[in-house]
Amino acid sequence: MEIAIMAGQLILGLSILVGLHELGHLLAAKAFGMRVEQYFIGFPPKVWSIKRGGTEYGLGAIPLGGFVKITGMIDESLDTKSMQHEPQPWEFRSKPAWQRLIVMLGGIIINIITGIVIFVALTYKNGETYLSARDAKYGIVAYDLAKGIGLKTGDKIVRINGKPFEDFSDVRSSEVFLGSDSYYTVERKGADGKIEEVTIDIPNDFIDKLSDKKNAGQFIEAIQPFRVGELVPGMPAEKAGLKKGDVITAVNGKPTRFYHEFQEIVKANVNKPITLTVQRPAVSQPVTLKTTVTDKGQIGFGAETLLKKTHIDYTFGQALTKGTEQAFGVVYDNIKGFGKIFRGDVSASKALSGPIGIAQNLFGGIWEWDRFWFVTGLLSMALAFMNALPIPALDGGHSTLLLYEIVSGRKPSDRFLEGAQRVGMVILLGLMAFAIFNDVFKAVF
Repeated sequence: MEIAIMAGQLILGLSILVGLHELGHLLAAKAFGMRVEQYFIGFPPKVWSIKRGGTEYGLGAIPLGGFVKITGMIDESLDTKSMQHEPQPWEFRSKPAWQRLIVMLGGIIINIITGIVIFVALTYKNGETYLSARDAKYGIVAYDLAKGIGLKTGDKIVRINGKPFEDFSDVRSSEVFLGSDSYYTVERKGADGKIEEVTIDIPNDFIDKLSDKKNAGQFIEAIQPFRVGELVPGMPAEKAGLKKGDVITAVNGKPTRFYHEFQEIVKANVNKPITLTVQRPAVSQPVTLKTTVTDKGQIGFGAETLLKKTHIDYTFGQALTKGTEQAFGVVYDNIKGFGKIFRGDVSASKALSGPIGIAQNLFGGIWEWDRFWFVTGLLSMALAFMNALPIPALDGGHSTLLLYEIVSGRKPSDRFLEGAQRVGMVILLGLMAFAIFNDVFKAVF
């Protein structure tokens, strides 16, 4: 079922984005009097189509893409028959270069507008809820990767790159991992009980380790007091009589004030019986329960963390500003990410994902509309950025040649354009094959 949900979200999200992207090309082309032969969401074979106003609108059987065919344009179809006769007034090639440039940028512009609208709408609807650095008062839990760079459980991160911060999640932000020479300033209790400040440098290639699937969740999180949340039906916790709202104060006699302490003890007792000491609301005396840990190191409940969260509601004007910043932040992060790859700080095999990786890592196996739209907005901005790259066959490649024509006054020959399109298609197919193979490899290994 999870696979079907992931696939469904990916297909719906990409269909919306591709449909809007190609609509941008179509509307711009029709506005300048160009003939648009086809507008398809999905690639052949054709599933359904209808013809209106000289344009065939349809759906293809392969849902991960789409296209618009404009008469007189050398595109991914590499259909050059129309190029063998004299240019007609309604053809792409007969129009001024500036009009052709707007047509090529139409899809990118629509994707940017879509991304901004989604982020603004989500910001206005939901506001922002976060754990402030001030309220993360017990410090951090340092897992293996954090210990590897010198962090310790109980450290309090007070500055990032020398600057105070408000949102605790900033300690895991792109500014830290995609930047260069980042560092934390932490307060640490010494052996004599005194608090001292320590600087923790973050290696420039640290994101390469974070990108590894086996290191998921192995960095840092806030130390959290907790109580029992929703119980999983049929799991040991429910069978033992644990109830929502219970506070587990000890496991096998060892205190568990914080969630990470509880997790450590439970995971150390896989397939073994354990004894829980529980403080139950409206019951004065502690309750003792006996249960057994599963082979996955669980007893079957969701933890409700108790640190105070900060919530901010935004006016539409504030949401417009913040949502736009978030949208363009995606583009900025993509630029920094490519910089990391080119500098060798992160391997392409860990950083790049194809459709399988996007479905698994971004959409997930649970359909939540807010998450769906957030990921769709993120992908819209990422697609705009990728399409703007000056690679032949992408909108950015076409736009680069058109800018050359506008500046130089010389139009590249049809033969050159056809060759560039072929080279671009080889590059894109190679990248797609690499991304899909990489997804499969990471899923298997």
